[in-house]
Amino acid sequence: MTQKYYAIVTNLGAAKIANAAALGTKLNITQMAVGDGSGTLPTPNASQTKLVNEVRRAAINSLSVDEVNASQIIAEQIIPETEGGFWIREMGLFDADGTLIAVCNTPETYKPALQEGSGRTQTVRMILIVNSTDAITLKIDPSVVLATRKYVDDNMLTVRQYADDLMAEHVAADNPHSQYLQTANALAEIKDAGLLADLLKNLGLGEGSAVPVGVPIPWPTTKPPEGWLKCNGASFSATTYPILAKVYPALKLLDLRGEFIRGWDDGRGTDAGRSIGTAQGDAMRNLTGQVMGSNFYAFRGNSSGVFFNVALDPGTILAPQSGASPGMTSAMDASRQVPTASEFRPRNIALNYIVRAA
Repeated sequence: MTQKYYAIVTNLGAAKIANAAALGTKLNITQMAVGDGSGTLPTPNASQTKLVNEVRRAAINSLSVDEVNASQIIAEQIIPETEGGFWIREMGLFDADGTLIAVCNTPETYKPALQEGSGRTQTVRMILIVNSTDAITLKIDPSVVLATRKYVDDNMLTVRQYADDLMAEHVAADNPHSQYLQTANALAEIKDAGLLADLLKNLGLGEGSAVPVGVPIPWPTTKPPEGWLKCNGASFSATTYPILAKVYPALKLLDLRGEFIRGWDDGRGTDAGRSIGTAQGDAMRNLTGQVMGSNFYAFRGNSSGVFFNVALDPGTILAPQSGASPGMTSAMDASRQVPTASEFRPRNIALNYIVRAA
């Protein structure tokens, strides 16, 4: 059976390859074109300078020597799904000057367009036999082409192995970031120079503590830990506690025993007119009300809520008006609706407020 589909080097292509081999230069094949053969399957001809009917030309995605046959060059191009609406019956390879180097015919295939309701990414391949593959530049421009799945698969393991080797070397190194100042080394140098203690002292911090001197914090036992004082209003010595004296210049601790801490207003207007550190007595919002249904002689109506009926002492009762119920008045008791005590307070837990002293 006569071969129906094949690729040949054109006369111009053969001349350029021979010239490159003789001069020791390179023939740079850069583009591949596909055509529809004007509706019929064409027969490749060495005298061709162009395709019968070119429908698309673009950069080559892959150009390599066949691993099995060193005389064969394999050229591939990817046609994205966004392009189509034409038949493919012929292909051609062009060099950087636009010269048709090789041409072939191919089994008819239709490349659909998305507007037609179907789309696919299609790879076309052309295998060319030449006398000297050394005379042809086997490289592509990665900025203008797509990668085939085979190309990605072939290079994935190489890239992964390279990355794994770099990471292994990085982890195994004693100091993989020698270009940066190491925190541990810097602190050791500061401490050796006697600067760390002075730095922490100026900040009101001691080694191993992140709480500044003078900050009241709740403590769950009756006795504070070493280096701490109770917030009980006691006076202290500025000589003994110089940093604490900067926080409390009156040399007297806050007395937070039995107190709730309220955020300073600081211009908000919710609790205006107070300076920071001042105490505030208890208070409540005013409660108002009235009792309806009484007359000059005695209470005649019903009471509810915080009000209730109370029987009067017979000696204080005036002669009732006709139809009145004598001997009753109205009283108020908030405990009939809410919990009551000798002070106003929210639900709470008793803890011991303490401050660091230094």
